[in-house]
Amino acid sequence: MSKAIDQAASALPESAVERAPAAAPVKKKKPYPFWLGGVAATIAASITHPLDLTKVRLQATGDKRMIDSIRKTVRSRGVLGLFDGISGTWLRQMTYSICRFWAYDESKKLIGANEKSPAWKLALAGSMAGGIAGFVGNPGEIIMVRMQGDYAKPPEKRLNYKNCLDGLYRMIREEGWSSLGRGVGPNVFRAVLMNASQLASYDFFKAELLKTKYFDDNIYCHTVASFAAGTVATTVCSPADVLKSRIMSAAGTEGKSALAMIRTSMRNEGAMFMFKGWVPAWMRLQPTTMLIFITLEQLKRVVDWTRGDL
Repeated sequence: MSKAIDQAASALPESAVERAPAAAPVKKKKPYPFWLGGVAATIAASITHPLDLTKVRLQATGDKRMIDSIRKTVRSRGVLGLFDGISGTWLRQMTYSICRFWAYDESKKLIGANEKSPAWKLALAGSMAGGIAGFVGNPGEIIMVRMQGDYAKPPEKRLNYKNCLDGLYRMIREEGWSSLGRGVGPNVFRAVLMNASQLASYDFFKAELLKTKYFDDNIYCHTVASFAAGTVATTVCSPADVLKSRIMSAAGTEGKSALAMIRTSMRNEGAMFMFKGWVPAWMRLQPTTMLIFITLEQLKRVVDWTRGDL
């Protein structure tokens, strides 16, 4: 019997008894460049700079309405005045934003999170990233706020920085190295809130949308997810954003104490001062958030295309 089986097997074609070739290993996707988020944020911030400028001036001065503040800027500085301090914005984005996107990805790896993780885990990764980026980007944040708010001040109180590098040099020369840490507490706190709400909520909303039958991983999904993330981030960050702007725009000894600034603002304006400028903040952060994530997703596709991964 066994002899007959052996004879039958030997009569089969060689290919029939050969083992099937193993499947080709799945190509592991390389991580995206760490600076990609910073580039996307810089592009977005450049487009929405006039709204950011108006938000800072509303928070740091006595202006009451967004439209009036814009008219005041155009009347005194012309249309180009809406782009006052643009170099400060670039410095801030190329330090703070590069750091936060990189730190967010690294934090997710550290705690074992991904885009489909629960909201609290994504928020934890965002908080970790915000703490690091808020500290690293503090000097750029100070320069940006000062340059944006400068022309809203009386001429005798203006700092008149030529550009972001001139501002850094003069800050160190005139106020000492410690000035680079001015407002670092509120700034880090605000950065923690921002990244916990903006980055984490974008990943959360995107994952939830992809679970439905109505969305695929395309620009429509990215638009809706980033719209929701922008609204969440604006509301969560408003109190820290107002306090940060007031402390950083103050020169000399005016803004050294966060508690003193809170007491003064509460006494003069009441508790709602924490949400002053919410509408322009939403109008600025909403398109900025949408532009950041839509641009970032498109930049990722470009990277995938150059690597042949599409």
